[in-house]
Amino acid sequence: MDTPEVDVVVVGGGIIGLSTAYQITRRFPDHQVMVLEKEKVLAQHQSGRNSGVLHSGIYYQPGSLKSINCRQGRLAMQTFCEQNDIPHEICGKVIVATDESELGRLNDIYQRGKKNGIDCTKLNADQLRALEPYCRGIAAIQVKSAGIVDYRRVCFRLCELILENGGEIHTDTRLLGVSNVNKQIVLETNKGSFQTSLLVNCAGLQSDRVARICGHQPEVKIVPFRGEYYELSEKAQHLCRNIIYPVPDPAFPFLGIHVTRTIFGHVECGPNAVLAFAREGYRKWDVNWRDLWDAVGYRGFHKLAARYWNVGIEEIRRSYFQSAFLASLQRLIPAVRAQDLITAPAGVRAQALRKDGSLVDDFVIQREGNFIHVLNAPSPAATASLNIGSFIAEQADDVLNA
Repeated sequence: MDTPEVDVVVVGGGIIGLSTAYQITRRFPDHQVMVLEKEKVLAQHQSGRNSGVLHSGIYYQPGSLKSINCRQGRLAMQTFCEQNDIPHEICGKVIVATDESELGRLNDIYQRGKKNGIDCTKLNADQLRALEPYCRGIAAIQVKSAGIVDYRRVCFRLCELILENGGEIHTDTRLLGVSNVNKQIVLETNKGSFQTSLLVNCAGLQSDRVARICGHQPEVKIVPFRGEYYELSEKAQHLCRNIIYPVPDPAFPFLGIHVTRTIFGHVECGPNAVLAFAREGYRKWDVNWRDLWDAVGYRGFHKLAARYWNVGIEEIRRSYFQSAFLASLQRLIPAVRAQDLITAPAGVRAQALRKDGSLVDDFVIQREGNFIHVLNAPSPAATASLNIGSFIAEQADDVLNA
């Protein structure tokens, strides 16, 4: 039996993989594009388990891939949602300093936002209360361009457009092996073999493993961090009008516990960030021994743990003791009570970690011959996904038109 041939195979049916396939079908309408997804349904992991924030790009280092792709990607995502009737809202957010020790960092964020071309405004305590009456803070930044969106709906619409453009999407299809034969890539899957000229690895939580299957040795390893959320009860939803963020710790790539009104009308609080014992471990008791050893046996994790042990202990406390989570939340919204918190579904972040223990803060997209690997795509990757897809499509040009 002949091995089916396509021009491009994208591994991973999350928002990055789907955006990439969509942009390639638009740029190269005469080329065949196929998406392989190991789950039976698309967007089952990071793409379908986030707070749905449409980020502005205020936090990121000017000139970084995050900064460039977030600003351009947000505009592209807004346009995409408008053209495809996908629920979204540009509601704005506030970043709040709760004591004087945070004012310096808040000003740094404001200055970075201005350098990034973000429409942001400094607020005093009275101005903050006018926007968010139940939020406590001594100063804040208002970011008018932030919003909320249903990223799962975005993924499903991207799927429809890929199919309309002549692409293929194969779910329940797991990549097992990769080999090079006569300058072509041969993929072995549980559904048979495929042959392609270009493989794009958008496998998220499994991206480093897919890279190794492809014969490459990435300099980073994916370490999974579970983000745990609560929802506010219906009677407490008035405590947050739109989106409230704390001032983040610049030494840590997570933005802290924040409060977000979702496009579905709920109000989510979180996430905290704890080591997940499985790359797809959404519950505390989910354990995959291979995944766990992969993380804790990694030299980079040892160095990370030694550097941030005190932060890690605090995150674990918030995970196992609701009172600790509540205390962190009450720094922003004092009126929240324990009875207002309802456990919500968790997510797992694919965090790339270097051997020296440093957390990779920017997007990492590497091309090696006729392979393109997306090795780190944390928040704001969903916001930036359409722009990331365009960036990868440009790199694909060198392979497809060689």
